[in-house]
Amino acid sequence: MFFPNLTTIEFKTSDDKPLYIKLTRDPETGAITAEKNPDGEGLRPAPAAELEEPYVIRPTSETIIGDSMSKWIQSYRDLPLKLNQWCNVMRWEMRPRLFLRTSEFLWQEGHNAFETEDGAREYTHKMLEVYATFAEESLAIPVIKGEKTADERFPGADMTLTIEAMMQDGKALQAGTSHYLGQNFAKSCGIKFLGREGAEQFAYTTSWGISTRLVGAMIMTHGDDDGMIMPPRIAPHQVGIIPIIRDDADTDKIMNYAQGLVDKLEERGIRVHLDASENRTGDKMWGMIKQGVPIRVEIGGREVDDGTLTHVRRDLGRDSKASCSVDEFAESAQGILDAIHDELFNRAKTLRDENIHDVTDLAALDEFFKAERIGFARIDSALIEDAEYERICKSYSLTSRCLPFSDDGTKVLVGKAY
Repeated sequence: MFFPNLTTIEFKTSDDKPLYIKLTRDPETGAITAEKNPDGEGLRPAPAAELEEPYVIRPTSETIIGDSMSKWIQSYRDLPLKLNQWCNVMRWEMRPRLFLRTSEFLWQEGHNAFETEDGAREYTHKMLEVYATFAEESLAIPVIKGEKTADERFPGADMTLTIEAMMQDGKALQAGTSHYLGQNFAKSCGIKFLGREGAEQFAYTTSWGISTRLVGAMIMTHGDDDGMIMPPRIAPHQVGIIPIIRDDADTDKIMNYAQGLVDKLEERGIRVHLDASENRTGDKMWGMIKQGVPIRVEIGGREVDDGTLTHVRRDLGRDSKASCSVDEFAESAQGILDAIHDELFNRAKTLRDENIHDVTDLAALDEFFKAERIGFARIDSALIEDAEYERICKSYSLTSRCLPFSDDGTKVLVGKAY
């Protein structure tokens, strides 16, 4: 882990001698600016030697991938070139927040090169749709698709598209971005190709990414005072089964009955966890509640004798408690999971929509946030060029979240963000 107040790190070389490196903030990334091996065994190194060129520690990969593309691309026949990678990235975060802004995080990033501007722009929009679909259909997080304003655009990009989500406290979270880079990075990295007419030209490039920030988004969108509520489609365990054993003599019949349910659910492609631990029943229940298992099933001796089970939805709690036969539950489980997904999505969407407020002018924008109201303000996009807009944003720690596609760029959403 990379800590913002750490400026010197000691490593061991292959011969077990220490190597010291100096870290420098430059300006938002960590860079190795000096290093020195010890002159002799057991001696501390002399003052670190300044490097001719700093080594920047794993920022985004436009530069390094751009350099590779310049070697791989020779002709229009090599295009489009589409690259995707999962990697860890490091930032010089002064105020880390778990999952949201950490010094080191895992992310997925893509980098493409195209022959034409139209091809690159089309793919920039395509990847934003991929991210939006994943957020809404898998994570049950409603998002607003739009374009970043010029001051929020990715440095070096001609256009940055974003999906913005609203957390339960009304703050925004940028959940994913897709950038059209034009020929800017191609020119700086020398990504050229021989065109169809025989002339050399620069490629059009794009980049896009999502990160472990989506874990934080999922927690803050769906969690409650009891812990996590897992969206069913990505939950490791969609159904959790708790055997309630009050008499050791009932253990085998209850466990066999519960295993029969496991088999029926797994045949239908449902992910199931049977808690066969020796923990107390109350602890098993509380564990599943905290972990957000979408459906909790309870099976005791009485259920076995009656050929039934009891199930509870995590999103609705005890009010959803119901009993039915094993076959009935096995047939209806997928429908219940889909209903939970819809409930989580609609609950979050309602909260978001109820907290987007239209304001007519900058005075109204100032009054809105002075009253400490939560959510986003939506104003005419032309107003963001006014110096008063900048003052208001600075006063209340606001940012322009995006120009929503649904408003055709005529409106901008403004709010506080993580």
